[in-house]
Amino acid sequence: MRIASNQYQAAMSAALQKGNTRLSELMQQMSSGERLLVASDDPIASIRLLRLEREEAALAQYRDNIGALRSRLSMNESYLDGMSRDVLAARDLLVWAADGGNTADDLRAMSSSLAHLRDSLFYSANSRDQEGRYLFSGTASNAAALLYDAGAPAGARYDFGGNTERQPVVVGHGVTQPSNVTLEDLPAFLNQLDAVVATLGDAALDPSDPAVGQTVRDALTAADVALARLSGRIAELGGAQNTLSMLANNHEHVSLANQQSLIDFGKLDYAEASIELNGYLQALQASQKAYGRVSALTLFDVI
Repeated sequence: MRIASNQYQAAMSAALQKGNTRLSELMQQMSSGERLLVASDDPIASIRLLRLEREEAALAQYRDNIGALRSRLSMNESYLDGMSRDVLAARDLLVWAADGGNTADDLRAMSSSLAHLRDSLFYSANSRDQEGRYLFSGTASNAAALLYDAGAPAGARYDFGGNTERQPVVVGHGVTQPSNVTLEDLPAFLNQLDAVVATLGDAALDPSDPAVGQTVRDALTAADVALARLSGRIAELGGAQNTLSMLANNHEHVSLANQQSLIDFGKLDYAEASIELNGYLQALQASQKAYGRVSALTLFDVI
């Protein structure tokens, strides 16, 4: 079949242009390290990469949330542990006060110590984070957890100022963990403790008065209840920390698998690309030489 010169030149030009285009793509791939420059290079792999990237972004957010949540729970646990020690110290004093052999001066001295513990519990319950939000007020974090009414009688001055709603934090796909605990039952103990402080600190205190002993016993019962509830909350926080540790490990393993898949689907195999690049370079050079020789031929060369 006879091929006109212009047809030959057009065909060779198209072939050389195609080779140069692929050569340019290979060099861009090797420069960026990415196998796919545009989604059309491999539509199926591109879709998989998008899904993996979305999942990686979600996992990164989960891990960030877990890190912040673990810090918050550790802080809560630290405050609760301190309050638990205060309640235990108050209980020890109440047990001592319940002993019928104490003098009025002994009981007044205990009243002073109990007052310090009462105030310590009140201030700890109204602790705030670095942003000024109350830790134990539920979702009403701008309101103090415990309220104090100086005008009310002893035994009725303390009240709960927050709510009992939880602040959920997303730590996994469809998994949330509360970031807060509330102290709605602590005012009951503080009121009992306040009543004991007022009773034992009375200048006219009579240690043999049955009402005095009853007030101390009521406060002792309230201390046991408060201690049990604080211990329960501390145990709950410990369980939450264990759960978060397991979730963090799971997220890390999934992320490692995703990163490997991202490499498999999206990263360039430099060894394979180098071989292909050398092949294109050799083919392109050969085509250019052949094109140059054929273009230089004339009819007189074959006569």
